[in-house]
Amino acid sequence: MSGVRIGIDFDNTIICYDRVFAAVARQRGLVPEGWEGLKTEVRDLLRSRAGGELAWQGLQGFVYGKGIGGAEIYPGVREFLASCRKAGASVYIVSHKTQFGHQDPDRVDLRAAARGWLKAVGLIDAADAALAAGNVYFEDTLAAKVERLASLKLDIFIDDLVDVFEQPHFPKTTRSILFTQSRPPHPDHCEPIASWANISREVFAR
Repeated sequence: MSGVRIGIDFDNTIICYDRVFAAVARQRGLVPEGWEGLKTEVRDLLRSRAGGELAWQGLQGFVYGKGIGGAEIYPGVREFLASCRKAGASVYIVSHKTQFGHQDPDRVDLRAAARGWLKAVGLIDAADAALAAGNVYFEDTLAAKVERLASLKLDIFIDDLVDVFEQPHFPKTTRSILFTQSRPPHPDHCEPIASWANISREVFAR
C-alpha cells in the first residue's frame, strides 16, 4: 500500500451530523420535543413545510459552523486512517464546502470550523495524525471538487454522494467507494460499502 493515494470526502463521510441536527432542530422548535431522526429526516421534514427550505438552510449554516462541535466522527474512521499511516498511504480530504453558509447572519467561516473540528478530534495537527493539514481541500463547487481530486491523481476516493462519481470528468482510473447504507441499485462503477470497518477490509485486503 505504500505510495497509494486515498481521498476522502468530509461531510457525512468522516463527520456525522445526525445527533447534532436533531438536537438543534429541537432547540429551535422545528421538531417536537423528544424527536429523534437522521440529518436527512430533519431535512425532509423541514422541506415539506412552507418556508421550510429557508429553515433548513439556517439550520445547516449553524450546525456546519458554530454548532460543529456537537458532530461526531464516524465509527471506524480513526482505525482506517491508522491503517493508512501504517501502510504508508497518502491521505487527502477533498470536500465541496462553501466558505459561508446560507441564511447565516453571523457569517461563520465553515471551512475554518471544519478544520477546527478536525484538529479537535486529533485528525490533523497531532503527533500521530494520518492527515497533514496541507492535504485538506475545500472547494466551492462539485465540479471544482472533482477537478481537485483528479489533479491529486488519487487511486481511491471515498464519498457518500453518488453525484460525485457520476460527474463526467471524474477520473476513470480512481477506484470509487460509495459510503452508504442505502439499498441498491447503485451505479455499476461504484462500490457501495456501509461501514468504515468494511471499507478497511476492502481496501487493505488487496
